[in-house]
Amino acid sequence: MRLLSLALAAALLLACRPGLAAGQTVRYLIDNQPFEGYYQAPHPHAPLLVLVHDWDGLTDYERQRADMLAQLGYRVFALDLFGEGIRPTAEADKRRLTGALYADRDLLRHRLQAGVAAAEAQGDRPTPRVLLGYCFGGAAVLEAARSGLPAQGFVSFHGGLATPPGQDYRQTRGSVLVFHGSADDAVPLTDFADLASRLEQAGVPHEMTTYSGAPHAFSVFGSPRYHAEADRKSWQRFTAYLQDTLPLSAAR
Repeated sequence: MRLLSLALAAALLLACRPGLAAGQTVRYLIDNQPFEGYYQAPHPHAPLLVLVHDWDGLTDYERQRADMLAQLGYRVFALDLFGEGIRPTAEADKRRLTGALYADRDLLRHRLQAGVAAAEAQGDRPTPRVLLGYCFGGAAVLEAARSGLPAQGFVSFHGGLATPPGQDYRQTRGSVLVFHGSADDAVPLTDFADLASRLEQAGVPHEMTTYSGAPHAFSVFGSPRYHAEADRKSWQRFTAYLQDTLPLSAAR
């Protein structure tokens, strides 16, 4: 049912803007292992958004979000942190794949950097960029921020917010935007507060919002956890943030 609703929504999305072509599958290599991203480019010189997937890999959900952002005028590259064809459906496999990357932060950073490089390779010149991620992807985006990866912004939707021992945000090179459900049973509000304190101490420009009653994964269409109000409000704020951080007028 979820895949059907996403496919229908994506079809309607393309239909309402005939000029938006279907996205492209992009195959790239990391250490000779194949990975498979998704790319949307309504304009060749538009600012770039790099989207990081949830713990089930790059699925129709991320493709739909990429299409929605492309409708606004941005180039979007949804990267792949697991590998071509690795799209787990069993919870045990999701935990195994994400757990391996959480346990090896150097590998996670390496794959994030390679994914951003693959995104940049789709254009003919370097462009400003913002990284965004959902759930596991939100935690990965914050890892990218701590690593010093260059970007204008780092955005987490209901992502993991805990900071690993020995890490901090002193190397962060862009602003941080966090959307969190206050009814999240996977990421406690203590992590939210701790992140705010760490960002403040590091002098990182940031904005963090909680939504009452919103659970973990509140933005996932068709899910029992979907919270329409939190999804709507976070999307509105996110698109306004993009207008301030990556103005489309500068790309033409």
